[in-house]
Amino acid sequence: MMRVKLLLSVAILLALSTEIYAQRRSVKNNEDAEETYKSFTSVGITTNTNSGILGGAVFRQSSATGTKMFGKNAYRYLALELVNVKHPKELSTQDFVTGARLVYGKQNYLFVLRPEYGREIALFSRQDDEGISISGILAAGPSLGFEKPYMVQYQGSDGRVTTAPFDPNRAGDIIGAGSFFQGFGKSKVVPGLHIKTAMSFELSAFRDNVTGVEVGFIAEAFSRKITIMADAQNKAFFTSGYLTLYFGSKKR
Repeated sequence: MMRVKLLLSVAILLALSTEIYAQRRSVKNNEDAEETYKSFTSVGITTNTNSGILGGAVFRQSSATGTKMFGKNAYRYLALELVNVKHPKELSTQDFVTGARLVYGKQNYLFVLRPEYGREIALFSRQDDEGISISGILAAGPSLGFEKPYMVQYQGSDGRVTTAPFDPNRAGDIIGAGSFFQGFGKSKVVPGLHIKTAMSFELSAFRDNVTGVEVGFIAEAFSRKITIMADAQNKAFFTSGYLTLYFGSKKR
């Protein structure tokens, strides 16, 4: 809930800055030339309302199409995201004796790979080396969900400890979580589709090196329900708000 409020606050602040920036742009001299570029490539880290503080990583690229949409310069938008999706009922606990951490009831991780294709429209462009650029983004693509078993440590009656996927029928024997890197070979692929809308704010200090923020909303549907928690309501359709901090460069 706190992350939802944070994302909403950031979106409101950026929207207000957009309005102020647009008003400043309207009074600038027409002799200032707007920034143009052929392509923009960047990488970033993202957080969303269905993840932890670090939700995943993003690669994105925008290329000029040479056309206009609604009177604005249009760009082909390509992106590749890898994110971790969590269940809202996940709660990590720690054993005070052993120090081991465990998300009790967690049955699977959900990692999602999202190739995206869409359009980016330059709503406001920078004036040479000053100001910020603001653009709108609409993109969609397939979603590849990787349902990886959550590995836990079980202690048998003979005292031996083994690591295996979480079994809700064997919960009393759990003494801690297994290694994150275990269980990838038992992952299941669940296909799906997603669509996103976003606003991008480029806050670069130099003309060709860009730092920016992308704030948006994603709706995603899978071919079946994803089992993340054993004793909770799981679903096939997810929505989330997200924020991405990205770094990149432009070619003119």
